[in-house]
Amino acid sequence: MRVWFITGASRGFGALIAEAALEAGDAVVATARDPSTVTARLGSHERLLATRLDVTSEAEAHEAAGQAVKRFGRIDILVNNAGYGLLGAIEEASGAETQKLFGTNVFGLLGVTRAVLPHMRRQRSGHVINISSVGGYTGYPGWGVYGATKFAVEGLSEALAGEVAPLGIKVTVVEPGFFRTDFLDDTSLSRTAQVIDDYHESVGKTRAHAAEFNHGQRGDPRKLAQAFLTLVDAKNPPLRLPLGSDTVERIEAKNAFVARELAGWRSVATSTDFTNDGA
Repeated sequence: MRVWFITGASRGFGALIAEAALEAGDAVVATARDPSTVTARLGSHERLLATRLDVTSEAEAHEAAGQAVKRFGRIDILVNNAGYGLLGAIEEASGAETQKLFGTNVFGLLGVTRAVLPHMRRQRSGHVINISSVGGYTGYPGWGVYGATKFAVEGLSEALAGEVAPLGIKVTVVEPGFFRTDFLDDTSLSRTAQVIDDYHESVGKTRAHAAEFNHGQRGDPRKLAQAFLTLVDAKNPPLRLPLGSDTVERIEAKNAFVARELAGWRSVATSTDFTNDGA
């Protein structure tokens, strides 16, 4: 029986992953700012521990990790799922809106990870799964600040993977595309208070698309939850796992663009090296 520690587990991806893990016979520590919302969604179960965790509080993260180990003896899988979106142009996003978003999506993830890693290091085993986004691999107008938080998660995950590999701990960053969850609802998505007319042709189109696209996304969230079981069963899990054909398409398009641009500018890129003649 594996022990999962899942943040933001009262709804969306977090709740579905928790349900899939319980159905697979595993134990789940499901966290949320209000634990009653977890039990309301998942019910009561001897292999389920619903506990309070506001990821912006590192003290609460250590408390929740301690409760998990006290109850189940270990933490095998950490799923850093808690987070939310911000839709708006980079110029439109205020300092306060930006700091709040990074506080949850980046600093919150770091705090939870710091709380769980000591237990995984003691075990010399574990799997850290950080949920990023297709927006963490390629940028979109209107999703710049949100994407920046996910780009940060990607970089942190890459470095962390190298740091903990000798300790028997694995790291995967998951990159979902657009799935039919409530992500585009007001419960998960904030919009910048400021709207600048000059961005109507770029960010305005993104705003309109988000409203029209809601609950019509290509991805099936229940299939995503099953993909997580496949991931944790893998002997050699990937560093990156894109989920959704839309993510795969965007990754392939960006990789091709980067390759073309590098080829066109290779001579300039390599011209800045020191040479023997000092030129």
